[in-house]
Amino acid sequence: MSAGPRVIAAVLAGGVGARMGAPAPKQLLPLDGRPIIEHSIAAFEASPEVDEVVVLMVGEYVGRVEEIVADAGFAKVSAVLPGGATRTETSYAALSATASAADSDLVLLHDAARPLVRQATVAACVRALAGAGAVGVAVPSADTVVRVAPGRSGGEVIAATPDRSRLRRMQTPQGFRLGVVRRAYELAMADPELVATDDCGVVLRYLPEEEVRIVPGEETNIKVTNPGDVEVAETLLRRMRAHAAVEAPSEAGRTV
Repeated sequence: MSAGPRVIAAVLAGGVGARMGAPAPKQLLPLDGRPIIEHSIAAFEASPEVDEVVVLMVGEYVGRVEEIVADAGFAKVSAVLPGGATRTETSYAALSATASAADSDLVLLHDAARPLVRQATVAACVRALAGAGAVGVAVPSADTVVRVAPGRSGGEVIAATPDRSRLRRMQTPQGFRLGVVRRAYELAMADPELVATDDCGVVLRYLPEEEVRIVPGEETNIKVTNPGDVEVAETLLRRMRAHAAVEAPSEAGRTV
């Protein structure tokens, strides 16, 4: 457990994942014999940096996730609560669930659809929050990204090509000192024109004076969004396990 500020991880599964075309939310789809959301919760359950876990789930499936938590024996999960209609509302519900925590405590907001997040990434977020109020996990963009505009004769045309070396693809968890993210969301939820896709974006927009630090992510930390992503995650999980099995004998053979 953490010796300094209390660390709360919120696993967010408020969306139904319509792009998957599945009869149930994508977070409940099987991955290596366990629901995707179970893998995501397990990453924080196993983290020595995390003290408590709360889970936000589509309302009608809260009971199912409570069963998953009980069957897995997750001791750090304090509550499974209904999420909101949007990602922003789900994050706000997660923050409301931390009402008894101090502003100096830390919260990690994580997409339940990212089941392969590594322990090292979680630890890096917590370490970064020792010197920052907000941190985001990100990886460099391997592809050229273009900004488009309507073409003169229809369709889209390239309007600009930003410098790829300065572009990053955001992942989760995204970490915050609770006082910082609480202030940002108070302002955001009072804004009738609020449009946000991630929590760092909320801080960036409503607390522009607050620096959002970047923590390097992992290409394996994919988000299960479209049909076929589960198969990709299965392949990555097998490779990660094989790599860990190779490293384990090497570590065991070292002398101190």
